[in-house]
Amino acid sequence: VFPGVRQAQWLTKTKLVEGLPPAVQGVMDNPALGLQELQERARHVVSHARLWDTAEVAPRRERYCPVLFENLIHTCRLMSGKYPSLSKRMLARNCRIAATWERESILLQVRGLSGILMNSMTPIPPVASKEEILATKEHVLETFYPIAPTIDLQEVNVYKELNDTGQCFRDGYPYSHPHTLFFLESANARTDRFRPEQLRAKMLMFAFGNALAKAKALHGNDPKVLEKPVVVQSIGTDGQLFQFMVFQLNTTDLVSNDGVKNLVWIDSDQNLYERAQCVPEVKKRVVTKPAGISGFQPDTFKKFLALYLHGAV
Repeated sequence: VFPGVRQAQWLTKTKLVEGLPPAVQGVMDNPALGLQELQERARHVVSHARLWDTAEVAPRRERYCPVLFENLIHTCRLMSGKYPSLSKRMLARNCRIAATWERESILLQVRGLSGILMNSMTPIPPVASKEEILATKEHVLETFYPIAPTIDLQEVNVYKELNDTGQCFRDGYPYSHPHTLFFLESANARTDRFRPEQLRAKMLMFAFGNALAKAKALHGNDPKVLEKPVVVQSIGTDGQLFQFMVFQLNTTDLVSNDGVKNLVWIDSDQNLYERAQCVPEVKKRVVTKPAGISGFQPDTFKKFLALYLHGAV
């Protein structure tokens, strides 16, 4: 269960920063990248997923959400002609992750399917400076006293302390660095989907899990402040509303609340479009609402694209 980001912050010893980090914002704001050129194509991607992909009068979320994601990724790939290092990426599906750590006197483990994972031949550079990392020592993590921060976590008997990046990163695999996790909340019934706050907590836990497993594979199991922090991004969507996240693992010394903390930047609840009218609304033989997409938000697409480009431009 992932009730919220505040709990996930305590579990992962992480300080939250609202909004996207300057490194990603810089990609968005750089006119030389020509991101505007792809905005009209992104608008067509939304129309294709919501209006044209199927003969059904109104496509179901479980259909249009994956279609929208695949077409957004395809649109991002068009930038690989300009930035060849983008071709050194690979999408892996159904990747399993297992990461184990100790927090205070509690042994914790995150494990399961990691969503869709984009891997890269090269890691994302750290997004926080050494000064910013050292400054996290002053940050005080929120406690939930008298409630235990693990109150609703599932208790299991752990017979093996796994730190496993899954089938994605076997020895010799060239795309050995986790880049971005994608979570598609595509269930048609609202009750079967994570609420946005739950989704952000899930994104944080799995970004942390991937970063921790990678750090231990690179640097061993000894708790330490990392000389080279590990950065893993995450994007979650239900096919309309997007959550963006950049996580930086600064330390694997997670037992106490003291010392250097990890960092996460979150940009929450960004609509890609306001409304999809699949069939026109007609009253007294007059079209009151024509079919089409309304309220397309180019900035949300630019954030998606900027996270995709991050580390390659």
